Amino acid sequence: MKYKTLIAATLLLLTGHAVQAEEIGSVDTVFKVFGPDHKIVVEAFDDPDVKNVTCYISRAKTGGIKGGLGLAEDTSDAAISCQQVGPVELSDKIKNGKSHGEVVFQKRTSLVFKKLQVVRFYDAKRNTLAYLAYSDKVVEGSPKNALSAVPIMPWR
Repeated sequence: MKYKTLIAATLLLLTGHAVQAEEIGSVDTVFKVFGPDHKIVVEAFDDPDVKNVTCYISRAKTGGIKGGLGLAEDTSDAAISCQQVGPVELSDKIKNGKSHGEVVFQKRTSLVFKKLQVVRFYDAKRNTLAYLAYSDKVVEGSPKNALSAVPIMPWR
């Protein structure tokens, strides 16, 4: 019974964030005879608490038989670029400093224990949003990371 509770709790943690990314495209990097090829996937998502900021993230996706079945662990390689796409509107919780280091996006990169995350920081002094992409595991994460900054400018 304890195992069922642990599995249910783990699944809730993995699916807790509702932000979904839209796949923009992908390129194959390694041909696989059986199963899908290894590839780099490019996805876009909108920041849920900042109107008119869109982030584009590229990440490695493992193919082959394990990758096709969802059993492979993707590498920790990712890149991010966030852009102002209209007049930026910060939510009240960001303006009031109650949203520092908030996870705005998560993507599972292994069957259970590894995920790619994007965390937003608000630099009030410079009126800039910083987005950090990194990969973590339950036991040991990776130091690989990528950063994108969006200065909040008047929209023309």
